[in-house]
Amino acid sequence: MTGPLTTGERASLLALARAGVAHRLGAGPAPRLPVEGPLTAPRAAFVTLLVGGETRAALGTLAPEEPLARAVTHLAARAALDDPRQPPLAAADLPALSVRVAVLGPLRPLTAGPPRPGLDGAAVTRGWHRGLLLPSAAAGKDWSGEVFLKHACLAAGLPARAHLEPDTRVEVFEVEEFGE
Repeated sequence: MTGPLTTGERASLLALARAGVAHRLGAGPAPRLPVEGPLTAPRAAFVTLLVGGETRAALGTLAPEEPLARAVTHLAARAALDDPRQPPLAAADLPALSVRVAVLGPLRPLTAGPPRPGLDGAAVTRGWHRGLLLPSAAAGKDWSGEVFLKHACLAAGLPARAHLEPDTRVEVFEVEEFGE
């Protein structure tokens, strides 16, 4: 994973995500993206939107397809209206909105034992099924790496032990998570 983000870079990403949501909801101008610096490097990210402390939307990408600042802004804006698991956000939700961002390191095949709960994320893929858990999914739980993998399989819509099957791909990645 590229070096950790500074406190200022984290704050910038959170502000960009919030501005992206506000703009998408018609309640603010388009965010101004940085044109140089660490936030312009391609990185994969996930954005989670909470309203009143409850998760209302989450979208992300596993591949570093665009500059990090742009990715976070776009993901937040898309999540506000396009997460099919939840009703869309409205401008009235903005006062109670809080944002969480996860910046992902490169994916690597799981080869040396299970992921480290609280440190690693896991992506499980078999056919068109794909599920992902960020380290925060294990927060406050006494999960082993094996239990974490079972939950990643369930998130993919697969049986809990699918990670043991030869046609299932399991990848892990380091994550830097932060929020408002």
